[in-house]
Amino acid sequence: MANLKDFRLLSFDVYGTLIDYETGIISALEPLLAHNNRTDIPRLRLLETYHEFEVKQQQETPDMPYSQLLTTIHAKVVAKLGLPPPTPEESRVFGNSVASWPAFPDTVAALRRLAKHYKLVVLSNIDRLSFGLTNSGPLQEFPFDLIITAQDVGSYKPNPQNFQHMLKAVKDKFGVDKEQVLQTAQSQFHDHHPARAMGIKSVWIVRPGAIMGNREREIYDWKFDTLGDMADALEAELSAT
Repeated sequence: MANLKDFRLLSFDVYGTLIDYETGIISALEPLLAHNNRTDIPRLRLLETYHEFEVKQQQETPDMPYSQLLTTIHAKVVAKLGLPPPTPEESRVFGNSVASWPAFPDTVAALRRLAKHYKLVVLSNIDRLSFGLTNSGPLQEFPFDLIITAQDVGSYKPNPQNFQHMLKAVKDKFGVDKEQVLQTAQSQFHDHHPARAMGIKSVWIVRPGAIMGNREREIYDWKFDTLGDMADALEAELSAT
């Protein structure tokens, strides 16, 4: 079996892997929940309801920028939770909340360590503006080697088109073949299942406690709780040679 050090490039999911987007979504919903005295709704129900409408909207409008998608589904999420309709301004604020979603504590330091060995590429279900705000804020202006958003591709993962776009881009820009790429992500639904279908090896960053994107069948080639744990494993391999 290959080792982590044998690969040349990491293709990252961002929201759920580098950014704690479940906490971000819950925080963005909190003002409306508090206003309606419904802070009793379990986290699991909130996230499963959000995920249901997110996936459906991504399938129906694959070219819709993610911030607009969030604005669009906000009222649907709220309605299914049994809350009064939000105002257009409340939905707009929800749609623009991405910039405030926090990075996981280990993310930036781990990226810096991994960048010493790999090209680091973003392959994210996001729009360019929202990712720019994330990168300039929680990700501390980390210098990724290439950024590919759903807006660039015109579809959302798990659509194979996103992975095909990434593979072509890294081959053209870096001369990296599919066999040298590791899809590095939390979501089984958005990343690991489609990556396996395309013959791309993957690293599952579990982020214990994560809810959205999980599947009963867990697919991966390597598995770590955090990105920092992956960086530890890579450095252990390199020091052993």
